[in-house]
This record gives sequence, structure tokens and C-alpha cells, in this order.
Amino acid sequence: MTVTRYWEDFREGQVFDLGSATVSKDDIVDFGRRWIPQPFHVDEASARDSPFGGLIASGWHTACLFMRLYYEHLLAGSASLGSPGVRDMRWLEPVRPGQVLCASATVLRTSVSSTTRGRGTVEMRWECARPDGVVVLRMIGTAFFARRPCPVS
Repeated sequence: MTVTRYWEDFREGQVFDLGSATVSKDDIVDFGRRWIPQPFHVDEASARDSPFGGLIASGWHTACLFMRLYYEHLLAGSASLGSPGVRDMRWLEPVRPGQVLCASATVLRTSVSSTTRGRGTVEMRWECARPDGVVVLRMIGTAFFARRPCPVS
């Protein structure tokens, strides 16, 4: 795969549109059954009697959907070197069957690594929102990217 995005290509304030995904009932139930089988993730009747009043996606399911969009629209083709993690992850609103989620990444700051030559760090605010602008997931992520190689003369 050809690398088209290096650390130098990220600027504070830059916003990346990461596309969208529709959350289906079957996906919610399948993810819930496999990973987090709480009644409001796997059973419509039980979910109606829950505080959510209906079936909802697990927050971790929403985070996985975000990560897939982040990979497809930003990491693929980049000089990604992994991530030390995320902080301040918040599930702000329930995600229901049929909802469309739009993902974005906003660059908060960049820095050159003081310990690893050829690497830079990018801190971003990662979000998933409904088309009406209501944010359902927000977290701060840190990612490492290789710096652009020096041209050979």
C-alpha cells in the first residue's frame, strides 16, 4: 500500500470527515450477543422495559463502528504507527436501530517525538454524531505517525 499521509500532513484544527455507517438491528443484537449480552442490547421486549425504552447498541459497538470508519478514511494509506490509547471516552446518547452515524476526527495538537526519531504524535477529538448533529460518542485519541522521509539527493 502506498503511504499518502505522514505526520507532517496533520495541522491543528484540521477536521477529517470519516464517512458514515448505518446501525442495523441485526448488527446491534449480533454484537450484543457476542460481546455484551445485556437485555437492552439483545432482546427487544426486555429493552422496552429498560431505562432506554428500546433496543440500543452497546457503547463498545459504537466505538468499533467509529474505529472502522477511522481506519477506512484516515489510517489506510497513512504512515500509522499505532496508538498509546484514548481518554475521556463518553457515550453521550443511545444509538438505536436504523440510525446513521457520521464520524469525524479533529486535530487538537501535533508534536515531534522527543524519544523516537522519525515519529510524531497527533492528538485528535474523535466523534460519532447523528445527521442532526447530536454527538453520540466522543473521545480523545492519540496516534503515532511516521514523519515524511527526507528526500535522497
